[in-house]
Amino acid sequence: MSRSRLAAGAALAVGLAVVMVLAGCTAAEQEAPRLQVVTCTSLLEYIAERVGGDLVDVANIIPPSQHPGDFDATPGDIRKLADADIFLVHGWPGETFVPGLIESANNPDLKLVTIQVNGNWMTPQVQMEATEMVARKFIQEDPENESSYRQAADDYKAAVIRKDADIQLRLRESRVGGTPTLCAFWQEGFVRWVGLRVIATYGPAELTPQDTRELVDKGREGEVTLVVDNLQSGRDAGKGIAEDIGCARVILSNFVGAFENTETWEEAVEKNMDLILEALGQ
Repeated sequence: MSRSRLAAGAALAVGLAVVMVLAGCTAAEQEAPRLQVVTCTSLLEYIAERVGGDLVDVANIIPPSQHPGDFDATPGDIRKLADADIFLVHGWPGETFVPGLIESANNPDLKLVTIQVNGNWMTPQVQMEATEMVARKFIQEDPENESSYRQAADDYKAAVIRKDADIQLRLRESRVGGTPTLCAFWQEGFVRWVGLRVIATYGPAELTPQDTRELVDKGREGEVTLVVDNLQSGRDAGKGIAEDIGCARVILSNFVGAFENTETWEEAVEKNMDLILEALGQ
């Protein structure tokens, strides 16, 4: 074999080796481990997905139709936490299952992160505050992707502001603002945000006959035209009250994904608004 052929063969071999090394580096970069995140509710799940995008894997444990205080962990939930980097919780009193669940997971690397924001999580202000807190935590754990987390958080907060404006426009056009309302304790924040006038709240404890009579009296005195129940807890608590007063009743959700086709916060809020307007004949 001639020297020129040997040289060409050597050059080709070196070139192929370089390509393989570069390809290996690219593959390694593409396969960089993503943050493994477990959330205790669909509210946190949705925010984590919006902020994390393709940089995180998110798994939720409490079904959106269930109240956190009624939750019982399963072996599958324990397995989720056993492989997780972060466990996002609200810090609500009903999350009494959290310590036992973490202990059962036996994951010394798991970081428990409380995203505690006062107010109803279906309202825009709480969504934006929680989004900022989640973004800061992801950046802390994965600083190399700070710009991606920050951009995603800013984009989602902008979407929340747009949806807030849409809802306020619908309220003005429908003229339901100021509607006298009795509502479940868990729905008060949302009901006030959409502009309904809360005469009294009930729950979260089970209503006694005396409680019911007092609420009916307050409803009649305040000329209440709507009773709002909470889907996740005491969904029929206000049924008898509404019947006695002779007014409309609606059941709203406090969680993303509880109703069909409400897998985003925007869709869940829109669904609640549709139900309110429908109940009021709009």
